[in-house]
Amino acid sequence: MQSYSSQGKLVRNGEKNKLVICIEGNIASGKTTCLEYFSKTSNIEVLTEPVSKWRNVRGHNPLGLMYQDPTRWGITLQTYIQLTMLDQHLSTISAPMRMMERSIYSAKYIFVENLYRSGKMPDVDFAVLSEWFEWITQNIAIPVDLIVYLQSSPQTCHERLKERCREEEKIIPLEYLEAIHQLYEDWLIKKTSFNVPAPVLVISADDDLQKMILQYEENREKILSGTNV
Repeated sequence: MQSYSSQGKLVRNGEKNKLVICIEGNIASGKTTCLEYFSKTSNIEVLTEPVSKWRNVRGHNPLGLMYQDPTRWGITLQTYIQLTMLDQHLSTISAPMRMMERSIYSAKYIFVENLYRSGKMPDVDFAVLSEWFEWITQNIAIPVDLIVYLQSSPQTCHERLKERCREEEKIIPLEYLEAIHQLYEDWLIKKTSFNVPAPVLVISADDDLQKMILQYEENREKILSGTNV
């Protein structure tokens, strides 16, 4: 069920005490590995990005189209991403804690912003997406208790991309990853670009798999308690 808060925002009922943690980071920063590690913990619901939906909307692949021609298809993909991420934020939480891959905030502050700043999203498309985002965040409560930022170098991400060979990612250049990295740094580290909706726990993510798992073990209590201290 849903109701309205004292601020007039639409909220979910009965879920005030459930923690929501968002795992943020560049493409190939290790978000999937992080989520897989914590998925083995009882009482945690893990939600990955709904990439399969972005690849198949009634037989169409807006994700693939966007990488091929971002100026034409950027707004199509990002509108759908905004919808599907909002759906994840608002869905009923089936455990005491939810861990999400990225959020509606990074969809707007990182990926839409990058398309616009790089000149690949027309002003009118950016304006429409911004109006939608502002309406959503002003009228719907989207609680986030902690952001775990997997901080990785663009060079490391680029090497990992080449290793995993996902079809849509084959054409992603290093320059794109550098731009995404800078937007993340401005948002979550310098805090000079956009509002940060929750405390941020930074984890260095340039290490190999075994060292990353050790880092998750070291930060386990902080993450499970929803705090960065």
